[in-house]
Amino acid sequence: MSGHHHHGHGSHCHGEDGHDHSNDITPALQSLLYSQIQFDSIVTLNEATPNAGAAIVKKTWAERLNDQPELESDADEQLLMYIPFTGQVKVHSLLIYTAPTPAAPKTLKLFKNRDDLDFATASELKPTQSVEIPQPVPGADVFDLPLNRAYWNATTSITLFLEDNWSNGDEDVTKVGYVGFKGQFMALNREPVSFLYEAAANPSDHVAIQGVTGVGGRIMPGQ
Repeated sequence: MSGHHHHGHGSHCHGEDGHDHSNDITPALQSLLYSQIQFDSIVTLNEATPNAGAAIVKKTWAERLNDQPELESDADEQLLMYIPFTGQVKVHSLLIYTAPTPAAPKTLKLFKNRDDLDFATASELKPTQSVEIPQPVPGADVFDLPLNRAYWNATTSITLFLEDNWSNGDEDVTKVGYVGFKGQFMALNREPVSFLYEAAANPSDHVAIQGVTGVGGRIMPGQ
């Protein structure tokens, strides 16, 4: 990373004409899995406000840093979000934004194609992948957290288990401002691209990422 990322907070007025190129983390729109999410079927456990979980996923990319809506946990710091897709997708990364407070989530466990999880089972089951969300700092944008693509072919739903936050146990409310995904939608009338071919073509995808477990496992045919 060069460190020369200018997000232009307050220094430039680009208006709403859509020609703002100052934000260098903006994903290619075709890689955002947004229209493929079944927003009405999102279920969030332990949310303080009904449907707040669905509301932060419904935020568009342009709305990602807005203060509201915001998802807050209720009884304790844990949140469990079930997010289904309209078909099969290949998930490449998770996008998440949280305000820079101790209530920002830390440990995230992700489960693929499970619509039956509660807090007890999510705590006991081995997740498809675990990620530590970096601690946000003032002025930070969305975190783009790469996932191990070998695990996320033919994904029809993702369950996010936000297990704790950055308060080290002092704060029993976890807050999340935005959740999104990047990846590929697999049209049912097309053969999905072989992951083994992709792995050969994109060795950079397989660099071990600090804080992400399970990277580099053997890719067996049929996964």
